[in-house]
Amino acid sequence: MTFRWYGDEDPVTLDKIRQIPGMTGVVTAVYSVPAGEVWPTEEINRIKSEVNAKGLEMEVIESVPVHEDIKLRRGNYKQYIENYKENIRRLAKAGVKCICYNFMPVFDWTRSRLDQPLGDGSNALVYYKKDIDKMDPAKLTLPGWDASYTPEEIGGLIEAYQKQGEEGLWKNLELFLNEIIPVAAECDVNMAIHPDDPPWPIFGIPRIITCEENIDRFLSLYDDPHNGLTLCSGSLGCAASNDYVHMVRKYGAMGRIHFAHVRNVKILEDGSFEESAHYSKCGSLDVCEILKAYHDVGFKGYLRPDHGRMIWGETGKPGYGLYDRALGAMYMTGIWEAMDKLL
Repeated sequence: MTFRWYGDEDPVTLDKIRQIPGMTGVVTAVYSVPAGEVWPTEEINRIKSEVNAKGLEMEVIESVPVHEDIKLRRGNYKQYIENYKENIRRLAKAGVKCICYNFMPVFDWTRSRLDQPLGDGSNALVYYKKDIDKMDPAKLTLPGWDASYTPEEIGGLIEAYQKQGEEGLWKNLELFLNEIIPVAAECDVNMAIHPDDPPWPIFGIPRIITCEENIDRFLSLYDDPHNGLTLCSGSLGCAASNDYVHMVRKYGAMGRIHFAHVRNVKILEDGSFEESAHYSKCGSLDVCEILKAYHDVGFKGYLRPDHGRMIWGETGKPGYGLYDRALGAMYMTGIWEAMDKLL
């Protein structure tokens, strides 16, 4: 079991994370370097030493961001790809086994509100379609996004992606994979693409890692076990058309799931969703069945509880507080232990 850690500025400290029973490592990154640049070896090793000193491992990086020029195949994209390959090499030397990344244009995960009050008094991340439709994407910002772009630059990026379209994005993803997967294979690092969150186009921008058909296409672009998935239940599962349990069984049997994000969402009538507690009855996903699928396929990759609610008066990075994610980790650990002993 692993836990997302945002570095020294994270109010959820390593000392707190290490107290969660069954926690073996953290998922982190070098957050001080802009997208597209090479990560200093000294900083990678400093973070690793800090994590190891607390009895935890740093074998998963989330994420090494893919520069927009790569996704658009413009500007300095060739140099940014070379930089990306160098980051894979440097992380491998530091003992990293898995790199999570995404190919989402402009925006990473998108929500309409970060602190929606729920009926039990907790606050959660939500995606209400009626609110998204009213938003100006050039002025939208969420934690974890690249904040270096001005509204004018964001507007230009959106226009460029709209012009490029889905097929253009697919072609640029294939070019990227053809460059990086041989390096990952040489270094024995598993690359694990994260699905688009949510898994549908937003603001007229194409998104492609959204469903089983598209994941099949993605894996076929470079058929190598090092080209794999971060299979996120919340990202894929917020679309009722996606059968996440089936995907776990299918791609798990293929050995292509390198990293599992597990959380629950409550899908609303209009297709909007609210993030919920991990407990199955709190949302639309059966977390017990999800974990049983992972258990049945003999999953040996990395697993972490994903976003949590803010509960018990906690404040901090939305979706990444301590308490609810720790509850989720223990809920999943308990299910896994029960399956180990009873099945």
